[in-house]
Amino acid sequence: MAHPDKYIVNLSETERERLKDISRNGQAPAKKILHARILLLADQTHVEGGWTDQRISEALGLHPYSIARIRKRFVTQGEAPALNRKVRTTPPNPVKVDGEVEAQLVAICCSPAPEGRAGWTLNLLVDALKARSIVTEISRETVRQTLKKMNYGLGKSSATVSLKRTVPAL
Repeated sequence: MAHPDKYIVNLSETERERLKDISRNGQAPAKKILHARILLLADQTHVEGGWTDQRISEALGLHPYSIARIRKRFVTQGEAPALNRKVRTTPPNPVKVDGEVEAQLVAICCSPAPEGRAGWTLNLLVDALKARSIVTEISRETVRQTLKKMNYGLGKSSATVSLKRTVPAL
């Protein structure tokens, strides 16, 4: 009888034991455990395996195309790509603050505060970045995180910071 699935999974005994360990220990990520179970059920060389994509999808509550993709990855690329999730090459959102924006943010922080203000606030910095067309949109939290990353505190002059470091504690 011909097998209806295009990619046939044939596991060696060591691969089968490794996949059983992954699916039983509960320490691996959930997706990795699920993919290991799929490969174990799809294994043609084992008595309990050899399930079709449709039968595996009904048993595990997945779409048959997902099962087929995991099978294909195992047959064409090997065990590791079939078990592990693909690593993202780019972040989901592009970075708004790069080195150039950071430099301009520091320049704004070092400039005199607006008239009537004692110092820069996060909201004033956001408004200044937008007014100078450095960024089109930015949140005050992004500005705060950028300043924190650069170890730059608002309202602290460099002289105050250096004095605190040089004076020994009593």
